[in-house]
Amino acid sequence: MAKTANLYARIEPEVKNQAESILEALGIPVSSAINMFYKQIILQRGIPFEMKLPDFPVPDISTMTAAQLKEEIDKGFDDAAAGRVTMVKSTND
Repeated sequence: MAKTANLYARIEPEVKNQAESILEALGIPVSSAINMFYKQIILQRGIPFEMKLPDFPVPDISTMTAAQLKEEIDKGFDDAAAGRVTMVKSTND
C-alpha cells in the first residue's frame, strides 16, 4: 500500500452530511473522493470545475440608498405576488 498523509479540514456539518450520504450511495469512501479531487486538481492544474463571478452585478446593501433598497424589496414582493418564486425548504426545519 502506498504511503498516506492525513488531511484535516473544517467543513459545515450539513454540507459534510449531505456529501457523505451521496458518496455512500455511490459506494465511494470519503478518503477516495478527496483523493480523486486532489488528482483532478493536479491533472487540470487548478480547480476541476468552473469558478467565476456572475456576469450581472450582485446588489450590495451597504452601497444602496434607502430608495434603491426599497425598490429591490418591492421587486421581491412583486415577484412573490406574481408567483415568480421558488420555495426552498430550510435544512433547519
